[in-house]
Amino acid sequence: MAFEVSRRNFLKATGTAASVAGSVRSMPGANDRIGIGIIGTGGRGKYLARRLKEVGGNQILAVCDVYDVRRDEAAGLIGGSVRTYVDHRELLERKDIDAVVIATLDNTHAPVTIDALNAGKDVYIEKPMVHKPQDGLAVVSAARANRRIVQVGVNQRSGPHYVEAKQRIIDAGMLGHIGLVRTWIDGNSGYTFAAPPGMEKKPDGLDWDRYLGPLPHIPWDPDRYFSPFKYWDLGGGQVMGIMIHMLDNVHWYLGLEKPIAAVAAGGIYHFDDGRDTPDVITVTLEYPQKVAVTWESEILVTGIREFPTAGMEFHGTKGVLTVYRERGQNLFGYTFLPNPKQTSAGQMAGPFYPTEADPHLRNWLECIRSRQKPVADEVSGHYSAVACYMGNLAWRNKTRIEWNSAWEVPAPA
Repeated sequence: MAFEVSRRNFLKATGTAASVAGSVRSMPGANDRIGIGIIGTGGRGKYLARRLKEVGGNQILAVCDVYDVRRDEAAGLIGGSVRTYVDHRELLERKDIDAVVIATLDNTHAPVTIDALNAGKDVYIEKPMVHKPQDGLAVVSAARANRRIVQVGVNQRSGPHYVEAKQRIIDAGMLGHIGLVRTWIDGNSGYTFAAPPGMEKKPDGLDWDRYLGPLPHIPWDPDRYFSPFKYWDLGGGQVMGIMIHMLDNVHWYLGLEKPIAAVAAGGIYHFDDGRDTPDVITVTLEYPQKVAVTWESEILVTGIREFPTAGMEFHGTKGVLTVYRERGQNLFGYTFLPNPKQTSAGQMAGPFYPTEADPHLRNWLECIRSRQKPVADEVSGHYSAVACYMGNLAWRNKTRIEWNSAWEVPAPA
């Protein structure tokens, strides 16, 4: 295909990255760095700590986790005089901590975020922001009451090729009326993890009850600790864990918030390992803007490809835009195929950039200083989570789930 990928377009894409990277050049010096605490230091928490160190303009002062091994690993990674905590509330009492990164178990996102907001801290909360509509409304209320900055970790909103595709194709009206959006992530290995050997007995340094958070007590289960995302009460399955990435992008691209209804299909077709979420799942959401959004994910092909396949495909009257999350063998970050019956535009494409957290963290730090809304605030985080909640509810109940007006965010006072 003869895509238009001129040097100018390539430089425009790299310029987008540079403009995001340069958005915090006016940050104060070392003595005025933003004091950060990391709550939840598993794989994602340690990744965000590394990226914050690389981004600069901040100082990580404390880490918190229910497992001493992960706490100590994070403290060693960060270095310096980092303090460690088991109880996040003790970390939040520190006056020298301005903001926190929350990368705890998904079902604890809401209560820990609300505690942080009520303690006067700005928050970077990993996706999904919440599991349930009432929790999202509580987070929005706490952010407003305390005048705090909340950035949800759907970092594709800050990715250079996602930004360029939106500006160059969607915002420019190149697609005409968009009636269908296909989204997918297939082969994600995060839902096939198993507990490592030797964990039949709970490690002495792991606070299991604190890990369970608001859930009723259950006996130690190593699978629920090391592979929580495949359980409803802990992670919400593939819909809440990875559909939210792509759906949030669709909301952002098209200005969507409230689906009319959701339906779903799929099941546990292969992994008979005690999970209670499907290993194959499809969801369809209908929106009042006369657009249907579909989602598919499966974990049957894990290990066949070097990378999982993931992306969004916007179908409009004037053409099709495809935006890729995983590059694999694809050379482009996005492609536009015009409908020659409706437009004289030619084929277009843009370069691919890995989906890293750096630009998203920079945006958060900049907004902490400017007190402006970040690109993925608590209101958008609520609506994206509720749409995924509807998809999960549709699958579990085997029925069509319609929007409930009680889930709507009230207008600011």
